[in-house]
Amino acid sequence: MPTPEHGVAGKLVLVAGATSTSGLAATRALVSAGARVVAVGRDVDRLAPLVESGASVEVCDLGDETAVAALGTRVHETHGPVDGVLHLVGGWRGGGGLAGQSDDDFTFLLGSLTALRHVSRAFDADLRASDAGRLAIVSSTAVARPLAGGANYAAVKAASEAWARAVAQGFAKAARDAAAPLAAASVIFRVKSLAGLEGRLADALVGLWDTPATDINDQVIEL
Repeated sequence: MPTPEHGVAGKLVLVAGATSTSGLAATRALVSAGARVVAVGRDVDRLAPLVESGASVEVCDLGDETAVAALGTRVHETHGPVDGVLHLVGGWRGGGGLAGQSDDDFTFLLGSLTALRHVSRAFDADLRASDAGRLAIVSSTAVARPLAGGANYAAVKAASEAWARAVAQGFAKAARDAAAPLAAASVIFRVKSLAGLEGRLADALVGLWDTPATDINDQVIEL
């Protein structure tokens, strides 16, 4: 069972949705632990605090597949292959019971899943080639206990979890096919509400590189 020898220090980690409160906390924790961080967001002004924290920054609309492919090229040319993708793109819309679950709200929430699909595909080969590749998403306890007033939100989170678990299966299959130890892991964190848990999440994300992939691949961790 391979065990990471140096944690996240020296690893290249891409933080998607880095301009959120949780993204800033994660970036600061990763940089403090010695990681090289590429923080990605859509608003260049909101990326300024990430620069001050010591991260490199990239402006990208992760909902645009072509833009994400270009992001991958820039990251590879400037920094090399990534060892981690932390998907912190989110948002909430809901309420009003089942009748209140509008198509507009669903389309807005679906943006998170679309971004996850794009960014995980763009960097999948990097994570498989890394000696400690990690993909992580933040989901919701609403997946296990959905409410009518949050049906759109729970449905998109459930689909995001299915995608992350498929990534995990791909990591495991690639290791089996190569007769190699599993080195990459795809992990789902669930929270009831992220507000107030940003620091705890940041520590948990850093800790992904302190734990063997076999222990955390395809795991759901509630914070």
